Amino acid sequence: MKYWRETIAITQRILIELLRRRRSLIFWSIFPVSLLILSGFILSERANLSLAVAFEYAAPSTLVGAALFFSCLGGSVATVVAEREQQTLKRLFISPLSGTSYFLGIFLAHTCIGIGQTILVYTVAAFWGATFKGSIFLGLVIILLSIVSYVGLGFILGTQLARRTEDVNALVAAFGVPLLILGGAFLPSSLFPKTLINIAKYDPIYHMNEALVGVSAKGEEISSITSHFVFLLVFAAVMVLGGWLSYRRMLIVERKL
Repeated sequence: MKYWRETIAITQRILIELLRRRRSLIFWSIFPVSLLILSGFILSERANLSLAVAFEYAAPSTLVGAALFFSCLGGSVATVVAEREQQTLKRLFISPLSGTSYFLGIFLAHTCIGIGQTILVYTVAAFWGATFKGSIFLGLVIILLSIVSYVGLGFILGTQLARRTEDVNALVAAFGVPLLILGGAFLPSSLFPKTLINIAKYDPIYHMNEALVGVSAKGEEISSITSHFVFLLVFAAVMVLGGWLSYRRMLIVERKL
């Protein structure tokens, strides 16, 4: 119960701070919605699809490639760096709060943010007639694995490579934007040459996108997306472990400073 109460307290603090920064909240809403609308209309026009079908394909790609990427990956990197700059970790050492609860609290907070953006993206897509064709439960599992992967990677990048708040944008852009393009977030992977497809198979965003598009837009079962799902499951586990080890290493370094 102690860990649960502390985790919830950390989650509430992060979400309350986000609500106070209303500009960030508004921008995190505008960005995926605008990208979804643009992608939907472009797909409809260029692929000769109805708006409903176009938005069914645009929604999952927009969610994992724009909404979750920038809020869960970029947001977790920014949170970790800001906490170090504001000396929050120093205060953690002299409080009864455990490091495990702090780690889990950040995870849970960004999971809530990701779920909120999922609801937003699919609500807008539904306005244009899109429907979720596959298993909602399987879709939620893929979305949660994507969130966990992004937040875990955010911990690794935020603790190991970013030292100041100014480093966050450059770090996310350098690592993220090429992976987003290669993952099919902005251009359908069906347009890629075979060489890029072979490279994309090592990109976790590609597997997130293909798995969610398959379930959401095509109504596929897990048997049809097994390779993508297994890759994503393993990647999420590795990112959680890597994020935890990076976080523990950061605490050791901070204690010595």
